[in-house]
Amino acid sequence: MCGIVGYVGDRDCADVLVDALSKLEYRGYDSAGIAVVEKGVIKVEKCKGRLANLVDKMAVDGKPQGHCGIGHTRWATHGEPSDINSHPHGNKRVSIVHNGIIENYKQIKDFLVEEGYSFVSETDTETVAKLLDYYYVDDPVDTIIKVLSEIKGSYALGIMFRDYPDTVFAVRKECPLIVGVGENENFLASDVPAIIKYTRDYYLLEANEIAVVKKDSVQIYDMHKEPVHKEINTADWDVDAAEKGGYEHFMLKEIHEQPAAVRDTVSPRIINGMPDLSQDGVDMQKLKDYRQIFIVACGTAMHAGMVGKYVIEKLARKPVIVDIASEFRYRDPIITKDDLMIVISQSGETADTMAVLRLAKEVGAATLAVVNVVGSSIAREADMVIYTHAGPEISVASTKAYMVQISVMYLLAFELAYANGGTDGTAWSDAGYYQRNAGIKGYLFLCGFKACQCRKSVIYRTGTGLCTEYGRLFKIKRDFLYSF
Repeated sequence: MCGIVGYVGDRDCADVLVDALSKLEYRGYDSAGIAVVEKGVIKVEKCKGRLANLVDKMAVDGKPQGHCGIGHTRWATHGEPSDINSHPHGNKRVSIVHNGIIENYKQIKDFLVEEGYSFVSETDTETVAKLLDYYYVDDPVDTIIKVLSEIKGSYALGIMFRDYPDTVFAVRKECPLIVGVGENENFLASDVPAIIKYTRDYYLLEANEIAVVKKDSVQIYDMHKEPVHKEINTADWDVDAAEKGGYEHFMLKEIHEQPAAVRDTVSPRIINGMPDLSQDGVDMQKLKDYRQIFIVACGTAMHAGMVGKYVIEKLARKPVIVDIASEFRYRDPIITKDDLMIVISQSGETADTMAVLRLAKEVGAATLAVVNVVGSSIAREADMVIYTHAGPEISVASTKAYMVQISVMYLLAFELAYANGGTDGTAWSDAGYYQRNAGIKGYLFLCGFKACQCRKSVIYRTGTGLCTEYGRLFKIKRDFLYSF
């Protein structure tokens, strides 16, 4: 996955860009580069390989000196990994970095060649840079609006114009991009960890909103060049959460963070000893009326959905269909206004999952999102949202995010069962009920909550009896949740 960063302020821009890109290395990449305005000239440094290669190259060529710039880590899609195909792309007047796919780049490229433009790379990104140059007269926002009306696909763009040496422009569609807000400095990033060292405040851009970022201001416009007023979001974690914290690698750290993540996700949703999702906008009475439940996601999140299908059907006796979003969106699924569509996404920005969410809303189905990122695109568009509290997950292999998604699936199953009259308040502490109806996994899951109560803090209150006894038995187990 590619990474984008941008900076405008008083710090050494190249240093900030490289530091911010280093926080995105976990995403995987094959090349890196930066562009900085130096004495009125856009100076570009880029190369194939790791970020360390870029640093070494700048030590030889000379590090760009300036206070406004953009940076990128690339995962090759169009064109092989190489110095030439690395981002940024552009010419003397315009420089851009890009995440996503431009679907009609070949047509644009053919048009620009006829207009006298030449191309040095194999990328779709260079066509956008040259198209910006083709339409640019004197107003960057007008130029960007014109280009957006012609390109098709998904994108997050960081853009610089030589004539505006103190400004970075940004726009997105179906690819994540945020604008970080600091004191006398502002940032651009494709993910929060890139800028969390400098600021926790940021704006979320909607599709085709254009951000004009200066060191002391951020202005946002729509496609009609009308100002857009947005609320600032604040990350609920700090820089320490995005560091290894003494562990050998992020995956090991995140494995050890699982108990706290599950506790933080489950505990606020247990009221008077009972699962309660009302604070998330979930109406228990409506749950029992849905004809059918769909759970759609991608990758690891889909596997959490498969666990959800098992426990919901076992406990709540509701039919559940689980599907991968990239297939579901294209197969003309039979979904009606009487159904519930549950989408799961750690980032809340997964493109295929977002497309499924919109498909469900088009037919009038109720939508429920299970996401980890507050204010993400999926969270903003869904009818109901259950936020998990896993914090940042840097490791590519999911651990704590997967565990909290499963936790939510169990909570939802319990809520559905109660809504359907499958149990009453006294039965929640009855071991026999879970063994008969939820399966031993569902029962042990609640015993695990009780074990945490005995071991650390109260996160789930049940009655006395077998739950308490099993809790005391299991509290000594180090890896309880992995035992089933």
